[in-house]
Amino acid sequence: MAKQRQVKRQLRVGALQAIPELESRSDEELLREQRHRVAARAILGARAAERYDAKTARRYFNEALAGAHPHERPALRQMMKASLALAERRPDELAEAVQKLGQEPPSRRQLFVLRLVSLLVPPPGSGAFARVRAVALFLVVIALLLGAGVGLAELVALPFGGIGFVGSVLLGGLLVAAAIAALALVGRRRQRRARERQGEQLARLRERARKASGR
Repeated sequence: MAKQRQVKRQLRVGALQAIPELESRSDEELLREQRHRVAARAILGARAAERYDAKTARRYFNEALAGAHPHERPALRQMMKASLALAERRPDELAEAVQKLGQEPPSRRQLFVLRLVSLLVPPPGSGAFARVRAVALFLVVIALLLGAGVGLAELVALPFGGIGFVGSVLLGGLLVAAAIAALALVGRRRQRRARERQGEQLARLRERARKASGR
């Protein structure tokens, strides 16, 4: 019995060390994970935060904290704080939490994008003013993008004798859609690289937790 308790304690102490080997698994596989349940719940919480789902992220992190070893809880709480700051679109708190994790803080451009997202997609529980402002800003952004697309379409069509209003609107819409698709592709690549950097940073956190548990 004593040996079983010791093995169980060792598994719990090194719970966060299992994160790299679980990161490639799907959400369904992580939900079924029992041996490294703490690491699985931490990954699910981080993924929910990337989808800006603060409620789900908080639930998964709380489940991870409940099963984590005391020496790993400080690092896990910092991960939770940074993830919730992202999910709730709080750029200043995100930068502070990331720095406390010993990671490189987000760039000014990334923080600006997060502020823009917070304006266009307010966090759950926001007031009526924030929601109305988000709708108005969204319509303004759509109008500006469509206007830019129409202008570009008319400029391209000038050497060919010009183009009608309806045609310029359709062509402008296609150009805007193509630009958005290209930006989405670039964003996914950058997100993939960011996850790779996050894996390296988590490795340093696991090393700290391992050293702390050995004291």
